[in-house]
Formats: sequence, structure tokens, C-alpha cells
Amino acid sequence: MNYAAEYQNKLTTAEKAVQVVKSGDWVDYGWCTNHPVALDKALAARKDELTDVKVRGGVTMWMPEICQAEDASEHFTWHSWHCSGVDRKIIKKGMGFFSPIRYSELPRYYRENVDVDVAMIQVTPMDEHGNFNFGLAASHLADMLAKAKTIIVEVNKNMPWVFGLTGSEINIKDVDMVVEGDNPAIAQLGGGGEPSDVDKAVAKLIVEQIPNGACLQLGIGGMPNAVGSMIAQSDLTDLGVHTEMYVDGFVDMAMAGKLTGRNKALDKGRQVYAFAAGSQKLYDYINRNPDVMAAPVEYTNDVRILAQLDNFISINNAIDMDLYGQVNAESAGTKHISGTGGQLDFVMGAYLSRGGKSFICMSSTVTGKDGSVKSRIVPTLTPGSIATDPRSCVQYLVTEYGMINLKGLSTWERSEAIIGIAHPDFREELIQAAEKMQIWRRSNKR
Repeated sequence: MNYAAEYQNKLTTAEKAVQVVKSGDWVDYGWCTNHPVALDKALAARKDELTDVKVRGGVTMWMPEICQAEDASEHFTWHSWHCSGVDRKIIKKGMGFFSPIRYSELPRYYRENVDVDVAMIQVTPMDEHGNFNFGLAASHLADMLAKAKTIIVEVNKNMPWVFGLTGSEINIKDVDMVVEGDNPAIAQLGGGGEPSDVDKAVAKLIVEQIPNGACLQLGIGGMPNAVGSMIAQSDLTDLGVHTEMYVDGFVDMAMAGKLTGRNKALDKGRQVYAFAAGSQKLYDYINRNPDVMAAPVEYTNDVRILAQLDNFISINNAIDMDLYGQVNAESAGTKHISGTGGQLDFVMGAYLSRGGKSFICMSSTVTGKDGSVKSRIVPTLTPGSIATDPRSCVQYLVTEYGMINLKGLSTWERSEAIIGIAHPDFREELIQAAEKMQIWRRSNKR
């Protein structure tokens, strides 16, 4: 096949490409940094011609053009597989909804459960073999594109090219249209600023539990990033990476010589991830770096794969937790915040790993906009809140006041242990609540 000729035959403008979208269609924008830019703008310009166009995305890094007009909801509806701050704004605007998932299952959803009329994503320029690399996200994109009736790729010269498993690129022969965008800079995700004293206290407790040669997964947020920074400055050696999201903390560890992956039973020496987002430092590091490998999320997050990685260490955030040990990492009551993502998969997978440990970490309190301080450890989850991790699966819980392991504990043992890592100002009222719930014994420590 003459790939260059095929490319020229399929090359078109964004304005012409989006003419394929019809009212009532399901349109997929892909995931995170792979959301289209020029195609999104061109589709937004057609809004008055269209109604009931349903668009999917996830971990949205910038406000899509199709969501910006005042009457946008009359033409488009946004569906997020995992909410960022931008997705929350779209939902608040009244034109967005969340689609609950276990992230590891998302490729299968595309194969079996959802329809895609048009898919449009950002990719790298085509190589000499006719392939476009997905760059920062393998995720579920191959299955999404396989299901699409029409595939449009938007080429961005600034997209990093990343080595990957099958499912990290698409060939020109399988593409319907090619659009050359304006090559915008890849959207960056901040690391949350300098870690707080609470972040550092929690990170210290966790890092002390990590052995040399461990394989790491870090979630997004201040505390996991603090753990990454502390590991980079520690004496730990020969660490590996197998994670859902690749963040700046891993780059810091790599630059400090902490990551060799030589003890990994799978993908020895490779830092494996489903999608990446961070600073330009991260994008420069992973570009054509043979130490890094993108893979479909049904591989990176598969509990059966995680169980084969010895000393697997999973570190994730939470919004709040209750005295039963249920963890909510998704919502504040009925207000949606993020999503299940891969947290439950990694909680279970780390526990199944030989020597593995799963850590859920959070500050003991949160300060509201009005200055009021509330405990993030509550008697029962707030009505409407989501139990991301059921009490039967949670292993280690960590706040700045300590670390506990819930495995094997009865309800009264759990309540005592959990209250013991709550902020001291709230412990007595938590004890009183536990007594009313009949999960407190007279012999428990006050």
C-alpha cells in the first residue's frame, strides 16, 4: 500500500469532516488529552443544524467548544466516563451526565454495549508504516475506534509518540478521514502545588511500608504526588511501575534513578500505564522512551494481571470514609466529583499480589468555603455518596494521625481503629455515633 497516497486521499478539513455528524448521533471524543480540538470547534459551528447529538469523553482537560454556547444543551449532550473539574462544570450547566464504570471494563463496554456513529481523536503524525500513534492514551481507544462507523483522526505534531502494546495506534487503511489541526500544545495537568504538612505526614507513613523492588501505582492528587516526591528522595531502589494514570511523580522517581523495573514478573523494565497527563516535563520524558509503555486499560487495571506483580503497592485518594470502612472517592453526597476509575481494581489487585499492599489516604478534615472544618471520617456515608470501595475490600487506611489495616477486623474493631486516625476534635462524637450504631464496645479505647 502507498501510505502517503492513502493519506492524501483521506486528508480533508475539519469543517468538511464534521459534516458526517447527523442529529441523534453518538460521537466519541476519546479520552483526556486525546480529545479533538479543530474537529470540536468545527462541530460546535454546526450546532444550529443539529439536535440531540450525544458526545462521550472523559477526564476532560479543557472546555469543549460544543459546550460553550448558551444554548448548547439544545443541540449537544456531554457524557463523561470519568469527571474532571471541567466535566463537573458541564454537568452543572445542565448538559452533562456521568456514565458509571469500572475503568478496566471500558473496552468491553465498547465491544458489547455502546454504539459509536463517529469517533474523532487527536493522534501523532503518521509514520512510515501508515500508523498513527495514540500518544498519551491507549486506554480504550482501539475498541472505541473498532466500534465506530466513521473514524476521523486529527493530527497534532506536539502529541508525544509512545511505545505500546497492541491497541496503541491505528493504521491509515482503517481511518476514514484525516484532519491536520493547528498543532496546539498538549494540555497540561498541574501536580497540585507543593505538598502540605498533612500530605507529607501521610506520605511518610506510606513510604515506610514500601520495600525495595516494589511495583507502584499512584492515583492523581496531592497525596499520591507527595508520595512520589518522597520516594524520589528516599533510599528505595529497583522500583517498577504498573499504573492506570502516569503522572509527574513517576518522572521524578525515574530521574532520581529509582525505577528499573528489574523485579517485575511482567513487562520487565517497562513503566506501564493506560493514559498519561501532567507537565511538559512528563510529555518530553515519555516521548519515544523505550522505558515507558502504553497499554489498554483492560490490561493495566486487570486484577488478574496485578496479582502477578509481586509487592504491588497501590496508593489512592478518598473524599471520605465511614466507620464501617466504606470508602467514597466519587461524590459529595449527590454532587458528582470524579468516578470509580480504577481504584477498586487496584485495591483488590494489590491485596492479591504476593507482598502487595493497598493504601487509601486522605486528610482527616476538610475546610469548607465558609471556613468551617468537617471530619472526613463520618459515621455513615452521606446520603447520595458512592461507596467506591466496599468495606470488605479495603486494606490500609491512612490519615495524618496514623495508618490502620482493616483486614480481619470486626465492626467494633474497625470503628475503634478508624476513629483512632480521625482528627482528635471529632473522635468523641464519632464514638457516640458508633455506640448508637451498635458497633462500639465498652472496652474500646476512648
